[in-house]
Amino acid sequence: MRVPPRKARLVARHLKGKHAVRALAELRYHPAKSARLLSKVIRSAVGNAVENEELSPDTLVISRIVVNEGFRFKRLRPRAMGRANRIAKRTSHITVILEPGEPFEVRRSNAKPKPRPKFEAPKPQKPQGKADEAEVGREAVEEPTEEQQAAERAQGAETESEETAEGEKAAEDSKGSAETADTKEEKES
Repeated sequence: MRVPPRKARLVARHLKGKHAVRALAELRYHPAKSARLLSKVIRSAVGNAVENEELSPDTLVISRIVVNEGFRFKRLRPRAMGRANRIAKRTSHITVILEPGEPFEVRRSNAKPKPRPKFEAPKPQKPQGKADEAEVGREAVEEPTEEQQAAERAQGAETESEETAEGEKAAEDSKGSAETADTKEEKES
């Protein structure tokens, strides 16, 4: 792999003795480049064990992981006055040995989740003094909007027209009753 062995060993030493599934999960979020390359090697080893040995991937445990130095790519870096420095790009030989073990299980916590908070409307507070009562009274009285005023005017006009209609009817009834009273007096006399 194209990674220096020292950098690969820094990540590899944390994987020994862990389940292969767990090691892959940890390497997935590791920021180092060597973590990505180690996960490729572990995946390959798990695939070989499943195909060749017919083992379950959940039972595989990393018993040994060895990172040795591989060959070096020799490159030149230009320097001042026409000179060049030699650079060695190191590589690694990574060996992963897996053994069957107990099946991997995710440990669940026995802790119960906290109850969800209940969001209720805040209760109105009781006024504590005369000044507070006056403020509460002012808050309770709201001025009507223009639409409400227009609706009240329209409703007032309807009631006035109903009142005038009732008044006219009552006047007619009273005239009719006065006429009937006159006619009754005439009949009696």
